[in-house]
Amino acid sequence: MGIFDWKHWIVILIVVVLVFGTKKLKGLGTDVGESIKGFRKAMNDEDKTPEQPPVQPQPQPHTTQSSPLNQPHTIDAQAQKVEEPIRKD
Repeated sequence: MGIFDWKHWIVILIVVVLVFGTKKLKGLGTDVGESIKGFRKAMNDEDKTPEQPPVQPQPQPHTTQSSPLNQPHTIDAQAQKVEEPIRKD
């Protein structure tokens, strides 16, 4: 007679039902089932998603005037930590 005896599991099940009630256990089972279904669906959707080829940029027509809208913009910056003294008001 060990912990894996079927009689012990029945007693544990009865105690759990008495403590939590059947309504809470049913809701818990439903929530677990829905989360497993959602996980499986997400895994299947991920597998079915075909890889899309990278989009090639369209060549821009050349204009004689230089327009700022057609020029690429690059922002080059470096973050620095600024220490400010603690003020006592």
